[in-house]
Amino acid sequence: MNHKLTAQPALIDPFGRTVNYLRISVTDRCNLRCVYCMAEDMIFLPREQLLSLEEIETIAKAFVGLGVNKIRLTGGEPMVRKGIVGLCEKLSSLDGLNELVMTTNGVLLDQHANDLAKAGVKRLNISLDSLQAKRVKQITRHGQLADVLSGIEAAGNAGFERIKLNVVVLAGVNDDEVIDLAEFALVRGFDISFIEEMPLGEISSHKRKDTQVASLSLAQRLAEKFDFEPENNLDLNSNQLSNKGPSRYQKVSGYTGRIGFISPMTDNFCSRCNRVRLTSEGKLLLCLGNEHSMDLREIVRDNTNAEVDLPIAIRDAITRKPEKHHFDANKTDIIRFMNMTGG
Repeated sequence: MNHKLTAQPALIDPFGRTVNYLRISVTDRCNLRCVYCMAEDMIFLPREQLLSLEEIETIAKAFVGLGVNKIRLTGGEPMVRKGIVGLCEKLSSLDGLNELVMTTNGVLLDQHANDLAKAGVKRLNISLDSLQAKRVKQITRHGQLADVLSGIEAAGNAGFERIKLNVVVLAGVNDDEVIDLAEFALVRGFDISFIEEMPLGEISSHKRKDTQVASLSLAQRLAEKFDFEPENNLDLNSNQLSNKGPSRYQKVSGYTGRIGFISPMTDNFCSRCNRVRLTSEGKLLLCLGNEHSMDLREIVRDNTNAEVDLPIAIRDAITRKPEKHHFDANKTDIIRFMNMTGG
């Protein structure tokens, strides 16, 4: 009898965690200016500092060769990057990559959803922080709800394996919409994740300590409306959600979609971290909440030996992956904005 051998994990950090997931920011540019993500007046990187699409492909190929089997494309807004569909086609064809997924604000999905699905993108995460047009404009500074809803509809018809809506919950801004947003997602067969705001990048629109909403309080509120199935033994009476990963999903009776909670502020999930991030300028970030990084652009750019040098550098970087982050809503220790981070 033939027995299929299981390959051993290629990238293991100092704390025994297997790194098999890479998030890539393909651009720092965005067509929105969400208040929790960016400053109103942003200065973007000169284009020559950004990784080329070919450089992104080379780095991604090196990671897949080291056992990474999932890649998420993010931004900024990934669909403002010219050539994004072609990049998706090349990445999705990498031998060993099981999943190519994307996070988007949805504004351009009406134009590109079908092409992305055909190019091999399997799942989408779409930002939707409100169902009220005035609030969407307030949160994004100039986005239009109608554009996002058209994009969501197009995505729903394009044949992706799964779609998830992401909601950053801000007290006094959109926290009164969590029931409506959950119902919007569930009736369409989508998942939805409610996300605690993180203190990344200096902003002037609000004080983050004043807009914090704990995931546990949202879970308790949602449980009054929806019947949670005990998929992960969610204890609504505990002090924490005891995340088993960044998003703690709950099945909901009567629906195929799930409700998730991402709790970087109140329920540290770092013990199960399996990811690293590549910024739009080629820095490999080893933790969302720390500045530990390695410059991969200098290794891949104008280097005829990049295919040999990259795996060595990546392995070395993983040995310095920190154990966990330490976010504090009262201060901003990480000055980079999310648009450069890779989601």
